[in-house]
Amino acid sequence: MTELIRLTAAELSSRLQDKSVSAVEATQAHLDQITAVDTDLHAFLYVAADAALATAARIDARRAAGEELGPLAGVPIAIKDVLTTLDMPTTAGSKILEGWVPPYDATVVRRLRAADLIPLGKTNMDEFAMGSSTEHSAYGVTRNPWDRDRIPGGSGGGSAAAVASFQAPLALGSDTGGSIRQPAAVTGSVGVKPTYGAVSRYGAIALASSLDQVGPVSRTVFDAALLHDVIGGHDPLDSTSLTDAWPSMAAAATAGLKDGALKGVRVGVIKELSGSGFQAGVTQRFTETLALLTAAGAEITEVSAPNFEYAVAAYYLILPAEASSNLARFDSVRFGIRVDPAEGSLTSEHVMAATREAGFGPEVKRRIILGTYALSTGYYDAYYGSAQKVRTLIQRDFAAAFDQVDILVSPSAPTTAFKFGEKLEDPMAMYLNDITTIPANLAGVPGMSIPIGLAPEDGLPVGLQIMAPARADARLYTYGAAIEQLLEATWGHTMLDQAPALALATTAKGAI
Repeated sequence: MTELIRLTAAELSSRLQDKSVSAVEATQAHLDQITAVDTDLHAFLYVAADAALATAARIDARRAAGEELGPLAGVPIAIKDVLTTLDMPTTAGSKILEGWVPPYDATVVRRLRAADLIPLGKTNMDEFAMGSSTEHSAYGVTRNPWDRDRIPGGSGGGSAAAVASFQAPLALGSDTGGSIRQPAAVTGSVGVKPTYGAVSRYGAIALASSLDQVGPVSRTVFDAALLHDVIGGHDPLDSTSLTDAWPSMAAAATAGLKDGALKGVRVGVIKELSGSGFQAGVTQRFTETLALLTAAGAEITEVSAPNFEYAVAAYYLILPAEASSNLARFDSVRFGIRVDPAEGSLTSEHVMAATREAGFGPEVKRRIILGTYALSTGYYDAYYGSAQKVRTLIQRDFAAAFDQVDILVSPSAPTTAFKFGEKLEDPMAMYLNDITTIPANLAGVPGMSIPIGLAPEDGLPVGLQIMAPARADARLYTYGAAIEQLLEATWGHTMLDQAPALALATTAKGAI
């Protein structure tokens, strides 16, 4: 059973197809791992053990009957709690939605079920995806499997921790300013933010509608590509969904494994996303990776994106403004809990105020206040309008850069995983942790984080961010797979093989 949880999704799929392992066995192995380690890690908010095993048994029966199933049929998956599920609670990490079971599945969840993946449960997250550490979940923190005193990233720390601790081979996340890529970086996993509109947002509880994007979390680039092929494509239920005919991301990743895949590739290093403020070990591993790319025949060029300097400031006007509008729906009437005021009349206004006071955490309140102010009469043009103009300048910086290079690279995060509480009382320090990932969301371009080694000073994972032009997601997978293969050939093992504490699950609390 221990062997099963360490297989990649692709390897597990192969074992399922040749019937050397059953879907029930694979599912039970991952449920056993959850039982063994998640009391300590707290990656999951809800585990659907009975439903998962029942689904697995049905898949086994269909396979035994000779039915042709999809490539990921029978593979377990974890789902970030921001995605609606009709058979499991969906809380978005907030008390205001405690116990709410939606009447419908998000489109990506529906596509998972149609492809016969097996949902294991819902993963922890910062409340309404507001945060970079999963410390803002109303249900407690998730711990980083590499060091339980450190954060697993955010807002999707639960999904990344579940994959990195072998509780699930795959997971779904959402990325508004780095919430897939930054957790992937600090947990040694792979995370992809697709082009805006490439994957449906229908059923994803909205934080900032012009920035949110659902994407895959995995342990390899090829696994992420397999999952992307399942969840991607046009959705008429999402008004921002692109109608493009997308190529196979799995085929693109396979192309990256060919000899010479990196020869002649123009790689742009973004001047503004390195240097001062970056941890020494992060910079060292990034520089070493660039040297490997050069040796493999890639052409490294420094490019300047001068308006990236203003990305964080623009983001933290646009996001709160859209969040204050999106979260207005949580009014004690239509969704979630209802709290009556301790005194005074039971008017809808008073009940809503009491409910939002009790149901929202401090970070959510902070951003609602900021966003409402930015949208208020007399300030809209000065703040929100100006931030949107900066967004246009950032998009132009990307366009100019991609005229010169094929892909852009940077560290996925300026530091490795920091300790709990280290930045909790300093919102600006927390916000700056997303300095490298935010520009891609503002421009709508795809981004990927892959592990590139451990920082020498703390032995914690470092991530490489790869970005491509909008709609060129396949390019990410081709070059991401090529770089991953190059690094693993250099190391002689995978990233998670470097974490001996993750090698075995035991029933002792806190041990993996």
